[in-house]
Amino acid sequence: MTVIRKHLPALDVALIRFDAWWSGLSRREHVMFGVLAALLAGLVLVFGVIKPLQSARAEALSDIRTYETLTARIRAAGTLGASATPRRQGTAAQVVSGSASSFGLVATPEAIPGGVRATIADGTYDSLMAWLADLSASSDLRVRRLSIVRRPAAGRVSASVDFAQ
Repeated sequence: MTVIRKHLPALDVALIRFDAWWSGLSRREHVMFGVLAALLAGLVLVFGVIKPLQSARAEALSDIRTYETLTARIRAAGTLGASATPRRQGTAAQVVSGSASSFGLVATPEAIPGGVRATIADGTYDSLMAWLADLSASSDLRVRRLSIVRRPAAGRVSASVDFAQ
């Protein structure tokens, strides 16, 4: 292993000047300077290292206590989700029509093999998506095929949905 040493003339000059200054001091001045350097190093250690570490540790412990308290409160409150939606009763056509009307949609149900087809002539896209989500959550009907066509008015659509039972 080779050590590369770069020659720094300014550093050499400073070291020579420090050595000359140090040699000119008496034994008593050497001791006083050593004590002063030790005190200064101690102050830097205490106020530059130990105090900031203690402060960071205290803050971290405080954060841990806060988050543990919040976690305990959340667990004590129970689940924050919505209550279980009631299951829709009736035939597939009745379920589709009843659910659609609650979202402001007019559905025309038609029986098909293995399920029902609902046709929405005109409605908002948001209402259509909310209706499909509601049917998925509150009934056994599942979307088998979906066809959405944009209407001339902004946000309005027509749709044809095949549900399987």
